[in-house]
Amino acid sequence: MRVPGEMGRFIEWFNRTAPGGIEGLPALTRAGIAHLYFESIHPFEDGNGRIGRAISEKALAQSVGQPTLTALAATILIHRKEYYAALEAANQGNEITVWLNWFAGIVFEAQSRTAISIEFLIEKAKLLDRLRNQLNERQQKALLRILREGPEGFEGGLSAGNYAAITGASPASATRDLADMVEKGALLRRGEGRYTRYFACLRISSGDGMPLVPKRMMPSGSIR
Repeated sequence: MRVPGEMGRFIEWFNRTAPGGIEGLPALTRAGIAHLYFESIHPFEDGNGRIGRAISEKALAQSVGQPTLTALAATILIHRKEYYAALEAANQGNEITVWLNWFAGIVFEAQSRTAISIEFLIEKAKLLDRLRNQLNERQQKALLRILREGPEGFEGGLSAGNYAAITGASPASATRDLADMVEKGALLRRGEGRYTRYFACLRISSGDGMPLVPKRMMPSGSIR
């Protein structure tokens, strides 16, 4: 079989091109090639994608000399269809510039997603600490449900109907609870009438430092 020999050559190349190696490559170039190289060999029946993404993350970590926290795997999975198309196209020949450009864009997006996720966790902790003992049981349950969705928030925003379904509150109680949460700074209100939606009161910046608006918001080392 050719796979063991190809894997041996891959590992030798990976170590040779590492930072400080005899043929060191730029971080993004090496990580992108490593992923494509490994996926082209495809040594296992299952799990090649996960391992390939881990290899890319290792390559990026080696370039800064320490473990890194990135959302590379998650970002690739978000763009899964484009990812498979880019891999297939790159496997058709020896010209891989288009693949490397695509991969570099994914890495930059992953870095931005990571920064936003960390900021979200910090803001979430601050919000829950500030509201400690200020919300009733229904309000706490609804807020935690919103926060569970991460930086982008509850799909479509939280409506009074959603609140009632989550907490079992009557329509009148839902209206009172939501108004109280807005007053206490737990939620932000957007829209009017039946289009009113609520979002967790978090100040999260995008990768360029601008406030992040939930995209679904209603209008208004070596391998061994």
